[in-house]
Amino acid sequence: MRVMNWFGSLSGAALIAMAAPVAAHHSFAAEFDINRPIKLDGVVTKMEFSNPHSWLHLEIVTATGEKQQWMVEGGAPNALIRNGWNRNSVAPGTKVHVEGFQAKDRSFRASGRDITLPDGKSLFMGQGGSAAPGAE
Repeated sequence: MRVMNWFGSLSGAALIAMAAPVAAHHSFAAEFDINRPIKLDGVVTKMEFSNPHSWLHLEIVTATGEKQQWMVEGGAPNALIRNGWNRNSVAPGTKVHVEGFQAKDRSFRASGRDITLPDGKSLFMGQGGSAAPGAE
């Protein structure tokens, strides 16, 4: 009986440990609204190359002069590097145009698709799948 209790406890702990990384990750549809495409013009305040997703922080000034701090989720650093990014692609102070999809909760968060730099160069900032270039 003790072996069975020990095995059950160990199995339960293993399941909980395996579920933690899954809970930390999310699908696009869980957090962002495909029916709320956005276009943001702003200034980069910070770029975080972190796993599982990178984050681009922007300051947006609206037509009424209101300043908004946006966070735009991008692909993993490896995915961005494969798409032509490097750590200096969007230094703080860089003016950019970002297209993507707003968060379902209407906060100042979005899932980024494309970013256009001041020189006109466009970079894909997503991960692939249905949002990837050429996927229609």
